[in-house]
Amino acid sequence: MGSGESTTRKVSFGVDDEDRVRILRGIKLSEDVLQRMRGVANIAPNRSASSTPSPQNDKGSSHGSSSDSQAKQSQQQRAKPSSQSSKPVSFTKEEQRRSEHQQTILKDELAKMAQREPEATREEVTKAMSRERQRTLQEAEKAKQLTQQLQKKDLQLKALDAFYKEQLAQLEQRNLERYTESKEQFHRAASETEANVRSRNTTPVCSGLQAQILSCYKDNKEQTLRCSDLAKEYMQCIHAAKKNLLVNHG
Repeated sequence: MGSGESTTRKVSFGVDDEDRVRILRGIKLSEDVLQRMRGVANIAPNRSASSTPSPQNDKGSSHGSSSDSQAKQSQQQRAKPSSQSSKPVSFTKEEQRRSEHQQTILKDELAKMAQREPEATREEVTKAMSRERQRTLQEAEKAKQLTQQLQKKDLQLKALDAFYKEQLAQLEQRNLERYTESKEQFHRAASETEANVRSRNTTPVCSGLQAQILSCYKDNKEQTLRCSDLAKEYMQCIHAAKKNLLVNHG
């Protein structure tokens, strides 16, 4: 009752010895619920008002020697308040029952609200734990992926290092093979050249005439024409030696 206009909030309540609801922590109630609570508070004044007798005729009671007609009128006047008071009594009981019913409904509503409070708290805690668990799982998954990426990168770097080392070793091996091959080729060519080239022993040609010409030039430094005959003879000897060499090695 009245929950359509009320605002949902967390509330704690208790019940005292007289089964009255006592609010322990703040709650915002609707106007309908407040009107019902005011109705419960107004029960006691209605009871006291209904039990109050109507005023009696002071003039009729002051005369002890009144007539019978006046006594009857006095009795009728006393009877009227009792008949009129019966209606407020029944009305008060109806209001009391209605108020008790409304109070019961209010208790039920407060009990439901108090019951919803731990449920809402549990739901919030469950949601918070679920979010935290989800966040933890996401962080763990992210860390796992990062670790896998680092491991993959490390494997790639190791593979590149091994590849470059292998390439360097191959280059060094090829250079060594080329050096060895070039060295062997050089030695073979040198050996072949030495085998093809013959050693020849040569003897001086026209050595006697050569010595005479040198002696003549020393003795006749200023008159070299005196050595012209020896020079011609030396030239003829040289030409003759060339002819003999060509004939022998032809």
